[in-house]
Amino acid sequence: MQATEQTQFEIHVATQYVEDQSEPDNERFVFSYTVTIKNQGDAPAQLMRRKWLITDANGKELEIEGEGVVGEQPKIAAGEKYTYTSGTIIETPVGVMQGFYTMQDQDDQSFKVDIAPFRLALPNILH
Repeated sequence: MQATEQTQFEIHVATQYVEDQSEPDNERFVFSYTVTIKNQGDAPAQLMRRKWLITDANGKELEIEGEGVVGEQPKIAAGEKYTYTSGTIIETPVGVMQGFYTMQDQDDQSFKVDIAPFRLALPNILH
């Protein structure tokens, strides 16, 4: 199954450091991220899979992939949006996440929606 690129989806990500779950002395930095996926096209699509690449400041990479997001495979109607919140743990106070969603249109054709790199960082650690 070859996935084609689609640009009809807009992705916005907001991150937050979760201080009460983090243990900096043990190299445990917890971040939450809220993703909003907006369907700017004229047809519905369903989010089938996700793939993330998470890189910490030491260059350690973690790949995560699986079905849907937060246990769901949401159908996003034309002009609608879907928002979810999830989290990750890295060993440094700064990191980067990026990836893509595999979507399926109403004709059962698969396509990729890229998620541009976004930063995970403790507040005020970077200018």
